[in-house]
Amino acid sequence: MIPLRDNVPRVHPPLAVVLLIVINALVFFYEVGLDPLSKAQLFHLYGVVPLRFLNPEWANHIGYPDSSVIPFFSYMFLHSGWLHLILNMWMLWIFGDNIEDVTGHGWFLLFYALCGLAAVGAHILSDASSSVPVVGASGAVAGVMGAYMVLYPHGKVQVLVPIFFFPLFFRVPSVLFLGIWAGSQFLTGVLTIANGAAQPVAVWAHVGGFVAGIALIMVFRGRDRCYYCYNPDFRDYSEPTERNQK
Repeated sequence: MIPLRDNVPRVHPPLAVVLLIVINALVFFYEVGLDPLSKAQLFHLYGVVPLRFLNPEWANHIGYPDSSVIPFFSYMFLHSGWLHLILNMWMLWIFGDNIEDVTGHGWFLLFYALCGLAAVGAHILSDASSSVPVVGASGAVAGVMGAYMVLYPHGKVQVLVPIFFFPLFFRVPSVLFLGIWAGSQFLTGVLTIANGAAQPVAVWAHVGGFVAGIALIMVFRGRDRCYYCYNPDFRDYSEPTERNQK
């Protein structure tokens, strides 16, 4: 299922979401201009290589510089290819504006960064011996998706399901779409561990980010800004403010 849009209205302009998309795009355009060796060096220096941080002697032998916290943030802005970038930014655009509505612009950036940190932490724990750099905004975006599932479980997501050459369009509850996505990531991670295989995709980073988003949104949620959040007491969405009705 490919998400196209959701039906939860936006109240404030998503300045932080736009800023993140622009930065990711600019960094990727910089990557495109690099030769393969330079790009690999960029990923190893500013992506997160679990073994680099868990085995300093190995890292020193390989030639990594002294460890710093920068890669734990910079990895979120590196992408391996066009599809990797577009999928992450598209998911951020669809689900991030409503979360930014609830947190505010500055708090959204902090929320996003913390989800990204939780995501890479989960990846390191799941694949501690890996010498392959993990890059991408997927973990942080997964946190946004987890928060969306908490705040807007009855929102609707229009999805495209390509069946051979025939595109089919459906509207599904957000909790169903996001639950299926998160469940598939968790199941893939479990099967990967059970089979003892290497992780071609950092699925545990996705799971870690998603869980972090579910937990952190309860801290970052501004109740006076939760215009369309689901109200479990009434089993419905909160009433729109006067501003929303204009």
